[in-house]
Amino acid sequence: PRHLPCTLCAHQSLHVSPPGLKITAVAAVQKDVRGLVVRAGGGWIFTLLCLVPSATCPESDGDASPSRFSSTDLSYITQGETALQRALSILQQHTSSLLSQDAGATVSSAALPGLGKVFRAEVVLAVPVARLHQELFERIEQMPQWNPTLSQVKVLQRVGTDTLVTHEVTAPSPGNLVGQRDFVSVRHRGRRETAVYLVGTATHVEPLPLQEGCIRAESRLSCIVLQPLAGDPDRTRFTWLLSMDLKGWIPTSVINRVLPQSQADFIEHLRRHLSAAACP
Repeated sequence: PRHLPCTLCAHQSLHVSPPGLKITAVAAVQKDVRGLVVRAGGGWIFTLLCLVPSATCPESDGDASPSRFSSTDLSYITQGETALQRALSILQQHTSSLLSQDAGATVSSAALPGLGKVFRAEVVLAVPVARLHQELFERIEQMPQWNPTLSQVKVLQRVGTDTLVTHEVTAPSPGNLVGQRDFVSVRHRGRRETAVYLVGTATHVEPLPLQEGCIRAESRLSCIVLQPLAGDPDRTRFTWLLSMDLKGWIPTSVINRVLPQSQADFIEHLRRHLSAAACP
């Protein structure tokens, strides 16, 4: 087990026949491990380990302790981890086509099996990873305060430290070709070396009725990667993968124009918010 070696809390010797054979029972306080050390004549030592139940061993604080969660909670964690692994695979691919480049941000796209068109936005932001992580995960319910395309973001459930179930409602906008949408999503946080990954994917929550005037859309995959810029940890390389099913009768040509534009708009709103917060 990964937590071994353990601190030994008991040691008891038992003398049994035949002569020259000594059995030492050892109990451990972590991972519920007890061992038998068998010493035979001639100096040979045999060690037997077995797992035993113990009510005194504390559970881990991480999301990986299944006994802390219900089956529904575990399904949310699994959805988040699956989305993260899928995003990691996509990020390794370099077959996308450039769509636009504006104010330092580039947007490209690629058609992928099972997801359709995936849009990838990249930009360097003049703030450290920790600040962006706070705004985009820890303070997610405050996002409508600086992003006018959203009217509400609500955390429906927190599962452990790294997984959220959220409900987002877009803001009504006159002349909007898509119309108002709402989303129910699992949002999951992962870390790989110095990078932070914030992934999202559609899920189902009972009971959560449809919002009047809204169409329930689905996020197939969203993944924001926050990576410290090499040589300058006060700046962050921001990468965002996005694939959505907006539902309704919307031509593909419109969706392929709206989604990358929404990424560019989000980045601009985020920049303004960060700049305003930096000013005294």
